[in-house]
Amino acid sequence: MASRSRARAQSRGSARDPETILRVTKEPDFRQDRSRRSYLALIEAATALFAESGYDAVGTPEIAQRAGVSVGTFYRYFDDKHELYLEISRRMMVAAYAETIEGLTPARFVGLARHETINETISLLFEHVLSKPQLSRSFLEMSLRDPEVAEIRRAFEVVSVKRLAALITAIVPRSVIPDPEASAWVLYGSAMQCAYGLAEHVGPAPVSLERAKKALTDFIERALFPR
Repeated sequence: MASRSRARAQSRGSARDPETILRVTKEPDFRQDRSRRSYLALIEAATALFAESGYDAVGTPEIAQRAGVSVGTFYRYFDDKHELYLEISRRMMVAAYAETIEGLTPARFVGLARHETINETISLLFEHVLSKPQLSRSFLEMSLRDPEVAEIRRAFEVVSVKRLAALITAIVPRSVIPDPEASAWVLYGSAMQCAYGLAEHVGPAPVSLERAKKALTDFIERALFPR
């Protein structure tokens, strides 16, 4: 346990590249399948509780009880609920990247397929946020007051914008998009803001999911492929 605490302190004290920050922590080297099930049960239980009640209202005993394990088993794998929350946040961001940005390649934007590709990517992004709206809201709120959660959120943004900028450079002439990085950042921000708005993080969304998805798809397509 002490070694994990030292490792966390050291990581906070030194700059890390975004890919390293987002890399899911290696699971313990389980000797028994039962131990691995307990570890994953804790992650699943905490994910559900944080989604239902937010970070502050959830305690370690509740997580252990929900997972069907003892509090002692919890501390065998995690220093505290904060460490577990960080692991859940990393897993959430890694999953979001894998489901949306990572699969975008130049070949997917050939001809008419570009509209379908953009629409599908937006649908997946919205689904990722809307499938657990309370958890994504908790993550957003925590990123404003917790430096380590903010670091994870920032890492996801940096990696996503970098990938989108490379994609724009490959599929759109500089005469159309002279600044791929800035354009990637604006497109990324627009998509995330729409997703958070549809999840009602700041109140009821003024438009429906389908209207927002169509408008954002058309906006991105016109920006990248003006007629």
